[in-house]
Amino acid sequence: MADPVAVRPSLSGVPATAVRPRHSAVVRVTHWITTIAFAALLVTGAEIVVSHPRFYWGETGNVNTTPLFKLPIPASRRSVPTGYGYVLPDQNGWSRYLHFQSAWLAVLTGLGYVAFGIAKGHFRRSLVPSRSDLSGRGLRLTISRHLRFRRPEAAEAWSYNPLQRLTYLSVIFVLFPLVIWTGLAMSPAIASAIPEAVTILGGQQSARTIHFFVSLALLIFLLIHIVMVCLAGFRSRVRAMITGRPAEPMEGA
Repeated sequence: MADPVAVRPSLSGVPATAVRPRHSAVVRVTHWITTIAFAALLVTGAEIVVSHPRFYWGETGNVNTTPLFKLPIPASRRSVPTGYGYVLPDQNGWSRYLHFQSAWLAVLTGLGYVAFGIAKGHFRRSLVPSRSDLSGRGLRLTISRHLRFRRPEAAEAWSYNPLQRLTYLSVIFVLFPLVIWTGLAMSPAIASAIPEAVTILGGQQSARTIHFFVSLALLIFLLIHIVMVCLAGFRSRVRAMITGRPAEPMEGA
């Protein structure tokens, strides 16, 4: 996520004059805090799933209920039937505590980022695609380059292509709110205070199942993101997210 760079394009396509950094300080700080929080959420979330790798639909679900589906992995509790003759170490206690703490850290950081993005026009300038970006031909070319794992052009170090814009908007305004909503819906306190937030999802077990799939979608996004960063130039992209500027030269040939 980045602020726009006011540039004078050169013949090579590389910005000739940069007025401001590729990534603002707020974007860089929120990016790395979210990275740490999300990593903790993935690890602890996996530990929580291992304690009961069965998923249901509706309000209730337990070992005596037919699951909607179950993961083919051993559990960390002997009371959960998995078909395996052994159980994994039970790490459910600390993982739940750290999961909740990391979730609130991610939520507060996300709220700060969204407030900054709206107040400074970051989303409008940097992420909302133009009509030309959404043309069928432009999207096909962008998707084709990604599927062939072609290295991005140097100019892309200073701006997002249409596919990136659409993906980031989906993650920020669809996947993250949904994973937060379904996570809160599993809380007994929220279910008691705002029952409609749970019933609209189909029940607490439905919220848990949706939460799992949304988390899986975020994990896939993360893996693809890392692959594309490595393809585009890991050192340059990480440097840009630390210092605000990529390693690509600012002066065009």
